[in-house]
Amino acid sequence: MSEFLDFLKHQYAYVAIGEFKPGKFGEAQALFEAAVSTYGEGFEGGYLLQEPNSDRGIAILFWDEIDTMDATRSDACEAILKNMAPLFAAPPDTRFYEVNSKIDPAQRSMAIA
Repeated sequence: MSEFLDFLKHQYAYVAIGEFKPGKFGEAQALFEAAVSTYGEGFEGGYLLQEPNSDRGIAILFWDEIDTMDATRSDACEAILKNMAPLFAAPPDTRFYEVNSKIDPAQRSMAIA
């Protein structure tokens, strides 16, 4: 029964869409990577996307539960994020999403057959 319940369990994605001050994306990327490296239990991976030739980007972090993100955030992470805040041109738009579908390449070929 637990396998069935695990199958029904969804991941959650924290998504932040924002723009950094001109020329600050690289510095923000280094801080993002430092902050993410502090995440522990419940963190399931992430991406930082950059719009080509701009300082606009999207961060997507995957978590097993919504509450896990805040519960596992350390003082070190908070300090890193505090250093990132002044790099933004405006506060980022942040939201949580439930991951309803995930398609791996191997699954895609099986679905087509």
